[in-house]
Amino acid sequence: MRLLVTGGAGYIGSVVTSQLLAAGHQVVVLDDLSTGHADAVPEGAQWVQGRIQDAGGVLMGSSFDGALHFAAKSVVEESPRQPDLYWDNNVCGTLALLAAMRDAGVPRMVFCSTAATYGEPDVTPITEDVPAVPINPYGQSKLAVDYMLARTCGAYGLAAASLRYFNVGGAPGRYGERHQPETHLIPNLLAVPPGRRPSVEVYGTDYPTPDGTAVRDYLHVVDLGEAHLAALQAASSDPTTPSPSNSDTLAEAQIVESIGEREVGAEHSPGPMGQGTQACGLDHYSSRSLVGQSVVAAQRPVDNLLMAGLDQTSLAHPVEQTVESSATGTPSH
Repeated sequence: MRLLVTGGAGYIGSVVTSQLLAAGHQVVVLDDLSTGHADAVPEGAQWVQGRIQDAGGVLMGSSFDGALHFAAKSVVEESPRQPDLYWDNNVCGTLALLAAMRDAGVPRMVFCSTAATYGEPDVTPITEDVPAVPINPYGQSKLAVDYMLARTCGAYGLAAASLRYFNVGGAPGRYGERHQPETHLIPNLLAVPPGRRPSVEVYGTDYPTPDGTAVRDYLHVVDLGEAHLAALQAASSDPTTPSPSNSDTLAEAQIVESIGEREVGAEHSPGPMGQGTQACGLDHYSSRSLVGQSVVAAQRPVDNLLMAGLDQTSLAHPVEQTVESSATGTPSH
């Protein structure tokens, strides 16, 4: 298939692009590099520098079989301070992409949604029929796109799948997290052993959890990429929102401890604005029925994604490199 990948110079987008190429597909990456990196675009993919709103110029005149949509503003704590960025990029950008797909006759889409759409649910595990009540503009913008996809499928016959999940980690080869500044716990944690950070911040110590730190679901990026490929094949005009996870659930303090014999200093800070107590407990039944048990069952536990990330970090960032600051995130996942 010939496929468009938006945000393919970002973390998840570059991993999925590499998997699509390995599966024999032709890939065109659309990324404006606002948070992505040109050297993250895998060899063999065509790269067009541009915003999501520029998709029409890429799609028209060529025959595309589908799109995988990763480009998004995605920093939870930034979204309450700058909500307009999230409505413009995530909602208006996706609306423009869908219009361009319709005009060019592109028949299917896989959308990178988020489990932040569920907000603070009263039950765990979270199933796809739990009411979606997001608590920040990031989750709200992604939920708006989920609704947009459902109505577009009904009106125009687009085949689509929208995948919701929480935290992602791991690094296959050279494809790892490189946000600048970095807000994600695992890459910040892995920057401590090589000396690029003096310590790692654990946000929040007074949550109603066993050790006071927030509880998080973690999914290996390779498992997630495989789920996107399977969803691409299974996408239909009756869109579903599965949770391709079966992931490891850990408190933030446990993640710091799981580096093992490597000594890592931890500093405790207040929890960020707009972020909930728990991001965990997804139930995976409907995603198995959509894309198959063998694909969505996580094959790589959290210690694997930590060690893979550490290997990638030491390759991409030598010890003598200066310590980075940490604070925002990525329009390209």
